[in-house]
Amino acid sequence: MEIPNGWASLLVSAVRDAVLYQEQLLKSETLRNRADYEEHHLQLTQFFEFVKEEYKAVEVEAGIPLERLL
Repeated sequence: MEIPNGWASLLVSAVRDAVLYQEQLLKSETLRNRADYEEHHLQLTQFFEFVKEEYKAVEVEAGIPLERLL
């Protein structure tokens, strides 16, 4: 799958927001099956690292430095 360079920054931001949301959710006292959420968080953080590495390759074309997105 190829993501247009203009959307690459949106992808980084969306995945970052998802990671932050999952981190807050894991702090919740209302979770019933925490292991499922922990596994999802692990996969999401791994995906986030992958997305950041891929973004570095198109950072100039995207027009926004990765540091600004984080």
